[in-house]
Amino acid sequence: MENNLLAAIENKTANVVVLGLGYVGLPVACLFAEAGFPVVGIRRSQDKVDMINRGECPIEGKEPGLAELLARVVSEGRFQATTDYAPCQEARVVLIAVETPVDPVTKKPGYQALRGALTDLGHNLSRGTMVVIESTIAPGTMSKVVKPILEETSGLQVNEDFYLVNCPERVMPGKLLANIRKCHRVVGGMSPEAAELAIHFYRHVVQADLDPVDCLTAELVKTMENAYRDVQIAFANEMAPLCEDMGADVWQIRELVNKSPYRDMHLPGAGVGGHCIPKDPWLLIANASDGFEPRLIPTARAINDRMPLHMADLTVKALQEAGVDIAGAKVAVLGYAYLENSDDTRNSPSAVLVKRLCELGAEVTVHDPYVPEYQGDLVDMVTGCDAAVVMVRHQVYRAMDLDAVRDALRTPIVIDGRGIFDAARMRTTGFVYWGVGKKNRQT
Repeated sequence: MENNLLAAIENKTANVVVLGLGYVGLPVACLFAEAGFPVVGIRRSQDKVDMINRGECPIEGKEPGLAELLARVVSEGRFQATTDYAPCQEARVVLIAVETPVDPVTKKPGYQALRGALTDLGHNLSRGTMVVIESTIAPGTMSKVVKPILEETSGLQVNEDFYLVNCPERVMPGKLLANIRKCHRVVGGMSPEAAELAIHFYRHVVQADLDPVDCLTAELVKTMENAYRDVQIAFANEMAPLCEDMGADVWQIRELVNKSPYRDMHLPGAGVGGHCIPKDPWLLIANASDGFEPRLIPTARAINDRMPLHMADLTVKALQEAGVDIAGAKVAVLGYAYLENSDDTRNSPSAVLVKRLCELGAEVTVHDPYVPEYQGDLVDMVTGCDAAVVMVRHQVYRAMDLDAVRDALRTPIVIDGRGIFDAARMRTTGFVYWGVGKKNRQT
């Protein structure tokens, strides 16, 4: 079984199926198609399938090279999309890249998409296939969820009839292709043979280290690295309000702190969004025993979740400085994606801010150059507003015409959630300016 699959991988005759064609699955499918493999992608939305088969990229925002690569591999007949799981019957390698959210209340994994994909795959799984989970999952999920579902639905046995691997993705919108090519990957196999086969497969597109490990180690590495980042961001996000309270500038202080060796204070900001960091810390501790009591991770999550509400507090204070009550004020929220120059709105901090401002009685308008429902001329959309709250470091906001924005606003107030602007320049330009971690009290 192993030798046959290895040969098919080496000569690129192995049929590849990718389940899930979002921010992970689509670029992965395109890269393996570019490498010479015949690739089929499966997605449940017929509209998106039709779009992909026309060579049109469903991912907007600045995503270098992806649209061009998709158009090329589709036109050359190396990649196609479908809603049908039948191609799995002929697949030698199946990659699963579906969403794995957590329940907003219990903070436990919600594996509906994963379970559905595994069940549909199991009914179409052939002997000798290698199944790779790229989705980020809680430690223990490979053995407790993935393996049982595939074995039950297929009637096959892991390590005897098919290979099972966990190779967690490490991508960020705006750098999808570059991350897949250049980022180190851990390759967790249900057997050493499975891990080695997967390394041979990924070597066709990954130019960085590929480390063979067991499945549990791979699951822990991915969730732990994002929990680490969440904790680091939380420290910065606690220091920002501290500096505001004491009348200092956290951005200046961060720069000076980081001049000391081995210091890497992260950037504070208006909130932490995306599909990974807000959920992966919860996945990390989801299957821990009752004897383990997490303290740091829940605290970090609470700090980062609080930041959009802190932005609402700053907005109220900035309006008060200009003599405007939040109730009845018109506020423009600039940026709805969670990441600069991206269209990805998953776990958007702006959604939390908008909800809070509306609860306070404000009238809210939203602008985002990459999110279709919020696109439009920036100056037109801030016209008549009492404040503009910058939530995302989109290039269009960093380069915006400050004089035009000031003149368009009914009250020239800017609340800066990403440290984009220089406070002195903004105030000289005629703005009432408040920002995260800034010296906002005018003394």
